[in-house]
Amino acid sequence: MNRRIAVLLVRAAVLAVLVLLLEVLCRTGVIDPLTILPPSAMVAAMIEQLASGDVTDAMLRTFSTVALAFLAAVLLGTAIGALVHAVPRLRRAIEPLLASYYSVPTFVFYPLLVALLGLSMAPLVVLGLLSAAPAVMISTLAGLDSVSPVLRKVARVQRLDFFRTLRWIVLPAAMPSLFSGFKLALSYSLIGVIAGEFILSGNGLGYAISFAYQSFDNRAMYGLMLFVLLVAIVANGVLYTYEGRLAHRRRRG
Repeated sequence: MNRRIAVLLVRAAVLAVLVLLLEVLCRTGVIDPLTILPPSAMVAAMIEQLASGDVTDAMLRTFSTVALAFLAAVLLGTAIGALVHAVPRLRRAIEPLLASYYSVPTFVFYPLLVALLGLSMAPLVVLGLLSAAPAVMISTLAGLDSVSPVLRKVARVQRLDFFRTLRWIVLPAAMPSLFSGFKLALSYSLIGVIAGEFILSGNGLGYAISFAYQSFDNRAMYGLMLFVLLVAIVANGVLYTYEGRLAHRRRRG
């Protein structure tokens, strides 16, 4: 059996055991159902929410916002990271800021963004971008650092221009670190958007979860939370699978 598949099976088994244990504890009354619903009830609530169509607009708004924030973070974070890597003085000035960046909760800037950009999707996109872009910048710096000088010398010997060097040498060598940043960017953009909707927005899945919480509707709240969690797991799983395929192709090459 492939080692990668074996690791995935072990993780799935551990997760299944934990879910089963939570189900038993909830059903036997060890955990108060007013605090946490049994996982089976969460799944049923999620299916009901999706089948009713009540959250379709909220889903479209949230996931489109997350997608825009993620793509912007990948493009801008990679470009700025490459620029910082190319200018050593700029890197020495920025690296301490990047190291301490996540000590500041970025969603506190949401009121300012609303004042500047208005009550639209734009403040949430910027919030997700602010949450995700530094992770991409850090991974870009690490990836470019990992490119062996020998590979760059080979590119010069072969008289490759900048774009061919980037496509055939630099990006394949830096891809493992880049994909680590992309996976973090997806998580951070989702957290940033959901947190913004939960606290101050008037629509989206974050707002729907907040409304259910304030209405003491645990069933709807946990159903929506489970749906967001599953979407995040599936999206990260897609990136993880694609990363594995790239690594396999690299080893074969």
